[in-house]
Formats: sequence, structure tokens, C-alpha cells
Amino acid sequence: MARILAISSEVARGHVGLSAIVPALHALGHDVVALPTILLSNHPGHPHVAGERVSPDLLIRMLDALETNGWLSEITEVLTGYLPTPEHVAFAANAVARIKATNPHASFTCDAVLGDEPKGLYIAEAAAAAIRDMLVPQADVVKMNRFEAQWLTGKSIASPADATTIARQAAWSEAVMTSLPVPEGNDLANVRIVSGATAEASHVAARSAVPKGTGDLLAGLLVGYRALGTMPPEQAFKIAVASVDRVVAKSLGRDELQLIASLPELSP
Repeated sequence: MARILAISSEVARGHVGLSAIVPALHALGHDVVALPTILLSNHPGHPHVAGERVSPDLLIRMLDALETNGWLSEITEVLTGYLPTPEHVAFAANAVARIKATNPHASFTCDAVLGDEPKGLYIAEAAAAAIRDMLVPQADVVKMNRFEAQWLTGKSIASPADATTIARQAAWSEAVMTSLPVPEGNDLANVRIVSGATAEASHVAARSAVPKGTGDLLAGLLVGYRALGTMPPEQAFKIAVASVDRVVAKSLGRDELQLIASLPELSP
């Protein structure tokens, strides 16, 4: 069992952000310290939504209390997701630094939640720039979709080969890129690129009207399977992609991911 600090959004209904990450990590047997950056009734894709951001000052006080109680030293993995303002990004960067100061072997996965196609950025450009400049350089693993990878690098990505080239040019230690078009066929590719090593790809069927939250779930499972310590990272990547694909298949035609019904299937 690992103890994982997860910083992202949280919804009362549905499974996006922490509401996807936490159940998945619990299903794998991990303990999660979850700090929400925003509280919402549901994801904003529904007709009505209510909620508000959690003040970075409150998040700092919560982290301070966790540290004073001696619990930060137990954290072995950090995962960041939805960070709506530069101040939230600064808080997350500080949290990562504090965890690594306490435990230099702790691993940090940055899920660069910026936006998607065709909508574009989900967050203010200043927040996106802060993630690019403050969090991505600290990350042991950077996870992003094609839009996010293009925004972070300023380069076009038309294939998994492009993604591999760009990740290596960016000098990321490890990158996971999702939703990449495959030149031939209707599949989408998810690619794991390790600096100085060959890339690994895992294809899934391209589907329409997929419920929100697949990126959050994938990020949680990428961290969760690796933290089990029972498999190499490349196997954890492939199992995480396959697990999300199974949840998606079970969720087609529904307005939310059918995550709870899928939890028993997440054990590797």
C-alpha cells in the first residue's frame, strides 16, 4: 500500500477529478490524502452546475496541519490535476517541494489538465502557463492529451511518432500522451515516452460521446499500478490504459463514467 497525495477538483455527483482518482486508488489498496482545488455539484458539461474554488490559503493551512501531524513523511506519490489559478499551481508546486524535502524518493506525476479539443483551454491561460513553468519541470511523469502536449510545447502533433520526437526534445524524464491519432485506422494511441529509451504505445478504439473523467481516471491508475511495486512501469502503463478502456466500454450511453460498477475489475 502506498500513501498518495492527490490535488485536483472534486464533484458531488459523477466521477471526474478526485471523484475518479480516489475510488480507483482505494480499489488498488492505496491510502489517499485528497486536497480539492474546487468543489462542484457535477462536472460543467451538464446544463446546471454549482460550486466554488477552494482558497489556496485554506489548502496551505490544511497542508501545514498534515505536516505538523507528521503525515507528509508518509507520502510516497504525489499527483496533481485540475488547478484553476496560478495561485493553486503555486500551492501544488510548494506541496511537491515539501513532500520531496521530506521524502526525496517520492514520485511526482503532473496531470497537466489544461484543456482538450475542440474546446481549447479549460483554465485561464495564466494558470496553464504556471503549470508549464512551475510544475512540469518538477515532474517525474508528465501526463497530457494531444491538445495539452501541443499547448505546452507549441508544436503540432499528428501521430505517435511526432509525440515521441516532441517529448524527447522537451527533455521530459517520462511523458504519457493520450488521444493521439493513428495514421491508419480509427484507433487512438496512448504513448509512454521515456527519455533515452524507446516509446511504448497502447491503442484503444476511438469512440464518440465518452463520459468525462477518463483522463483523471487514467492518471490515478498510472500512479496506482506503479505504486503497487509488483510490475515494471511499462506494464503498469498498459494495464492502466486497458482498465480505462474497459470502464469506458461499460459507460457508453451514460452521462457519467460507471466507475463504481467497474472497481472490482481494476485489480491487475
